Amino acid sequence: MGGSYVPPPPGGYAPMSAGYAAPRNDGLAVASLVIGIASLVCTVACLGIVLGPTAAIMGFISRQRIASSGGALGGGTLAVVGLVLGIVGFVASVGWFFLILSGVITSATNSTPTP
Repeated sequence: MGGSYVPPPPGGYAPMSAGYAAPRNDGLAVASLVIGIASLVCTVACLGIVLGPTAAIMGFISRQRIASSGGALGGGTLAVVGLVLGIVGFVASVGWFFLILSGVITSATNSTPTP
């Protein structure tokens, strides 16, 4: 009985490996969401005409990157929401632009004096 006895390690406490970690979000998906929100906020300044397509393109590319990553990248929902917000921001900005344009034209024609 003079030997030293080392008990085996308890079962079920294996360290987490990379296979158990949640996939990280694609940075392009997050950027698409942020720019999509900005395109809606900046609709009044007609900046959605530029920001909307940018968000939509970034969201589309991000969805393709996530799909081809084999589960290593996440954020597919962020990419889709950024894509949709970009499209909505673009359409709202174009609508706002034409609304302002038609208001300017009608006010200019109504203010001309008649002889």
